[in-house]
Amino acid sequence: MALVISMEGIEARARELGVDLSAVDLDSITLPAGEDFGILSDDEEVLRNEDDPELEMGLSNVIVVDNLPVVPPEKFEKLENVIRKIYSQIGAIKENGLWMPVNPETKKTYGYCFIEYNTPQEAELAREKTNGYKLDKSHIFAVNMLDDFEKYMKVPDTWTPAEIKPYTPGENLLKWLTDEKARDQFVIRAGTLTEVYWNDARKLAPELVFQKQYWTDSFIQWSPLGTYLATVHRQGSQVWGGENGFERLMRFAHPMVKLIDFSPGERYLVTYSSHEPSNPRDTHRVVLNIFDVRTGKVMRDFKGNADEFTTGGNIGVSGVSWPIFRWGGGKDDKYFARLGKNVISVYETDTFSLLDKKSLKVENVVDFSWSPTDPIISLFVPEMGGGNQPARVSLVQIPGKEELRQKNLFSVSDCKMYWQNSGEYLAVQVDRYTKTKKSTYTGFELFRIKERDIPIEVLELENKNDKIIAFAWEPKGHRFAIIHGDGPRPDISFYTMRTANNTSRVSKLTTLKAKQANALFWSPAGRFIVLAGLKGFNGQLEFYNVDELETMATGEHFMATDIMWDPTGRYLATAVTSVHEMENGFQIWSFNGKHLYKVSKDHFYQFIWRPRPPSLLTPEKEEEISKNLKKYSKKYEQEDQDAFNQLSEQERKRRTQLQEEWDSWVAKWKQYHEQERAYRRELRDGEASDEEEEYEAKEVEVEEVVEVTEEVLAFDLDQE
Repeated sequence: MALVISMEGIEARARELGVDLSAVDLDSITLPAGEDFGILSDDEEVLRNEDDPELEMGLSNVIVVDNLPVVPPEKFEKLENVIRKIYSQIGAIKENGLWMPVNPETKKTYGYCFIEYNTPQEAELAREKTNGYKLDKSHIFAVNMLDDFEKYMKVPDTWTPAEIKPYTPGENLLKWLTDEKARDQFVIRAGTLTEVYWNDARKLAPELVFQKQYWTDSFIQWSPLGTYLATVHRQGSQVWGGENGFERLMRFAHPMVKLIDFSPGERYLVTYSSHEPSNPRDTHRVVLNIFDVRTGKVMRDFKGNADEFTTGGNIGVSGVSWPIFRWGGGKDDKYFARLGKNVISVYETDTFSLLDKKSLKVENVVDFSWSPTDPIISLFVPEMGGGNQPARVSLVQIPGKEELRQKNLFSVSDCKMYWQNSGEYLAVQVDRYTKTKKSTYTGFELFRIKERDIPIEVLELENKNDKIIAFAWEPKGHRFAIIHGDGPRPDISFYTMRTANNTSRVSKLTTLKAKQANALFWSPAGRFIVLAGLKGFNGQLEFYNVDELETMATGEHFMATDIMWDPTGRYLATAVTSVHEMENGFQIWSFNGKHLYKVSKDHFYQFIWRPRPPSLLTPEKEEEISKNLKKYSKKYEQEDQDAFNQLSEQERKRRTQLQEEWDSWVAKWKQYHEQERAYRRELRDGEASDEEEEYEAKEVEVEEVVEVTEEVLAFDLDQE
């Protein structure tokens, strides 16, 4: 974000420095070659040609409407009023912005007209909404942008083959995974700086990899597999990466972009913007583009009013739910879907069109989510008809749109769906009304997705009236945790989907009473979990081993706002962002709760671990390595010991240096003292008072009279 200084501020600063601005020849001022003082101008390093100012808008706000009726002069005004009525509903037509040419010989219209809007966005929306509009049986509108005519007029009459550029091998975008120390990277944004670091836990400090000022206008975001780092600018978005640093790999032009989202396999990037309407009565206009990440090509765009994109999801910018498009399970990026009124629209990326050319019709559907691994949609439909038609949760297979399983639910007030990250289980949290309908209680419907016929189990807490504060599945596992309770210190219960005999029955493992926690953070590798107390609990942390059902350590990061595991589950980061004005920065912990190091940063906005792609090892190979971990650990134990010895040596050198600096300082002042000896003797009339032999030590005895109280005298008389 650029630093903006008003002219008044410049003049005030000039007065402080005693500079007369009127005498300064601004044209004579030149910057040193290559110097930009860290502030990029709009014509370099960023998308320079995608955000033209309105004065250079050209004809992008003009549309051509063809296939109009050809009418004589007496019907001209009537036709003009009809056209104006149709197109003024979409946007504000400029004054004298509707022009219908007339043939000078026949005095009849030509059958087309030009319409000029205030903005290109309104013109684009008018083209999209009215192209193919049926005025009557004989007149179906054909609407185009005026700019398109100029573009097509420039197409040469003779075909020339495209120039074949020589192949140049690309950079290794996964080079960071080959780090000899097997370290992970993270990116932070603080003030005007964006920085990428290695997490070097052995040295108890981060190691800077890359740093850039004003790298983004709003936020940064890693792609799901860690290949790219995306930045957001007013002209669009960019992705960065490379073998030896962060080079710009691709630009995605989208003026005033506000949000971005990658597909799970990193093949596509979705960008979003909303634009203020020229007519206050109109809603925000929304523009969504889906780009191919490698080529930068727009694969599909979606445009319309914000009202069309407010169904379901988490309400975000301008009242729009985000992400608008939810990507299908797995890393193939084959399907994406959005929620509409009474429909779920599923698109396939082969053609970027609706699957089977029609949406999935589900009356009154309010929410849906994809399995993380399979093309299966879970959807929720609330009760209808005053409770006569029950609520239901359904599982639908894509692309066949076949319903795999359905569960009817009664007296439902709310419903939330939680997929386990391997797609093996689905937990449906159901809030139900009591018989009096004055309160609610909560239960869980647990779907076993991978088992035959998808069996469902019902789980109710011992105290059904407990409020559910948080729910979280164990990654790559079969356990889950729930924070529940109504008091200031809730309970935390752990459950497993497997019993001792591996039979399909959910059972409780343990309940931890009265904990200062309101959030759950499982390690990505499972087994370990952090029970965190954020907000009102001021950053309380408890590191818990679910295998042993024991607390490994407790800690505190006062005022912590964010908690994030690294992708391997070895380290945990806690952060205080600029939501709070004090204590900004982050801390790194080991998986078992040992505090490693702390970094303070003013105006701290973001901390994000760099994700890792899935392991190339088979589950059997990973299990083998886990069993023989002690054999492999010897090598790393020696490396850890070497690193510790190196740290010890560094500490010894640091202490030695401090001692030498102290001795040097003392010697210097002793020398000054000696040099001034004669001057001090002169001030004391020749007396050498500096010599220690010149003074005498005398011992003085002081007698202290102790007051005798009546009680003591009485005691002595009794003894006699």
